[in-house]
Amino acid sequence: MARVEQVCTALTGDPEVRLTEARGHAVELARNAVAAGASAVYVFSGDGGFNEVLNGIDGSTPVGFVPGGGTSVLPRALGLPRDPVAAAQRIARGEIRRIALGRVNGRRFGFNAGIGFDAEIVRRVDELGRKPDGRRPGDIAFVWTVVRTLVRRRCRYEGALELEGLGRAAFALIANCDPYSYAGRVPLHVAPLARFELGVDVVAPKSVRARDVPRLVRYLVRGKGQLDAPDVIHAHDLDRIVIHCDRPLPLQVDGEDLGDVEEVECSAERDAVSVLV
Repeated sequence: MARVEQVCTALTGDPEVRLTEARGHAVELARNAVAAGASAVYVFSGDGGFNEVLNGIDGSTPVGFVPGGGTSVLPRALGLPRDPVAAAQRIARGEIRRIALGRVNGRRFGFNAGIGFDAEIVRRVDELGRKPDGRRPGDIAFVWTVVRTLVRRRCRYEGALELEGLGRAAFALIANCDPYSYAGRVPLHVAPLARFELGVDVVAPKSVRARDVPRLVRYLVRGKGQLDAPDVIHAHDLDRIVIHCDRPLPLQVDGEDLGDVEEVECSAERDAVSVLV
């Protein structure tokens, strides 16, 4: 609670504090705040809490994202400091940026969604459990989960889904911004052209072999190469994309496991929300 008090002190207007009690509660709290006429909503959380608030906020009430999770992709991608107090001080200036959101099967997302590989990683990390403070395991555990998953699959991913109008792919990564995520301090550039003000970008390797992994990792770190690679499907600034899976595949949005899906409809909700930056 001491950290919460420090964040509240950094914000203006003596904000009223509400604590979440269960998964999904932040959606309800955000809706209630909007209905009560709140001038702004501040969220001190990780990316899961941010995602819930995005699914409860309207288009006119400004929202400020204070990084409280292990990665906190959304505020970092918006250019806010990683330190929560410093981020709260920046947010308190009241500068507003209008951004678009993505929507997958009706669920909004702020920075990314994935079908297949990255959603499988999210699920396996969740299976490791949470720390006493509610956080997921750190970056080392995440990297080892990726390595173990690749070894288990012998670094082979074959075509498992169809992107309407684009072709078959092994898995699909959907970006609402760049970077897609972070590995510690290192930004991961899945879709380097993606921007918060535009539609969604889709990047989908047609297949993956062991020999492809080093090249794909270089793409992620450098943010160059994947858009021109003949074995990678890329589509920029889309309003809508439909994906058909050969079998049930895991789906994640903003790092939250949404279970297995066979059909995915993703759309861009342009000029959706006001965020404090």
